[in-house]
Amino acid sequence: MSSALILRSRLASSLSKRYIRFLSSDVVSGAPKEPLAPSSASVAAATSTASSSAGNGGEGAGAGVVADQAPVESSSNSKGWRFLKYGLIGALTGGTATAGYASYAYTTDEIDEKTKALRASANLSVAEDAPTVEKFQNLLYSAAMTVPAKATELYLDLRRLVEEQVQGFSEPYAEKLLPDLHPAEQHVFTLVLDLQETLIHYDWTREKGWQTFKRPGVDAFLEHLAQFYEIVVYSDEQSMFVDPVVERLDPKHCIRYRLSKAATKYQNGKHYRDLSKLNRNPAKILYLSGHALEGCLQHENCVPIKPWKKNDADDTALLDFIPFLEFVARTSPSDIRQVLASYQGCEIPSEFIRRSKDYQRRMQEQKQQGRFWKR
Repeated sequence: MSSALILRSRLASSLSKRYIRFLSSDVVSGAPKEPLAPSSASVAAATSTASSSAGNGGEGAGAGVVADQAPVESSSNSKGWRFLKYGLIGALTGGTATAGYASYAYTTDEIDEKTKALRASANLSVAEDAPTVEKFQNLLYSAAMTVPAKATELYLDLRRLVEEQVQGFSEPYAEKLLPDLHPAEQHVFTLVLDLQETLIHYDWTREKGWQTFKRPGVDAFLEHLAQFYEIVVYSDEQSMFVDPVVERLDPKHCIRYRLSKAATKYQNGKHYRDLSKLNRNPAKILYLSGHALEGCLQHENCVPIKPWKKNDADDTALLDFIPFLEFVARTSPSDIRQVLASYQGCEIPSEFIRRSKDYQRRMQEQKQQGRFWKR
């Protein structure tokens, strides 16, 4: 009896162990099981556990996961932003360099001509009966060329605007600096005079400040030649300086017009007199200056005179020029530029006197020869 009980209890124990082993087996049969969704209580517990673990120095699985995910996302965002930043900097640098080189190497009209095809590509038209693939390709190409085409148009507009502003400072303020000459004076020559070191000399000292000195003979020079010439003062000084100086220099109003810095042409860092803007026949213009060749664009009209300083009280250069200038006005050559070219490299007053003496000598010889043949 007792042995039967023992056998029965062992058999029951063996069956129970096999059943438990079957329930806990890792073998999966059939379809995979769906993961169990955590309950709200378990989520709350996990959150509280993660926060408590983070407060205790980051211990725990939840804190580790959160701490690991945050740096990964931050690193990826910083890399994307860095790539975008350097890409924009590179694009701006390349565009600036290209615009700078184009501004240096080409004119606005040349760039306009060279970029016509680029700007037209942004408005590429497709035939209505074109295949869908071709339409799509043309659409993509037009979209891709829109940005460079618009950038080129913006560059051209800005450059034209800048050139217009610069031209307002570099070019004379008007195309015709002088009014039309009276029909009865069409034969009259125009004598253009500089101020500094030609008619006057001004300088600055610590004791007396700015001082203006009148060149010897300037009064007689202006009064005599005003009978033959239209006299114009053309200076590269400001009008606030030119006007009061001319008023004091010329109380008899022998000088008809005054032109100041606003009437000059700014080129290569210097202001030049542009005689082509005077609204006068260039064959009848003489420009007399102590720095004629350095300050005028039309060298063929230049009459150089010795520059004058205030220390040279015995200067007679202006008076020495009167015979030559009076002879030009009386004989009225068809083109004064040809006359001046014959004096190139010579001191005009002394050369004119020498030629005059030679002419008188030849005329005297001809008269004597005529008297000899009459005998």
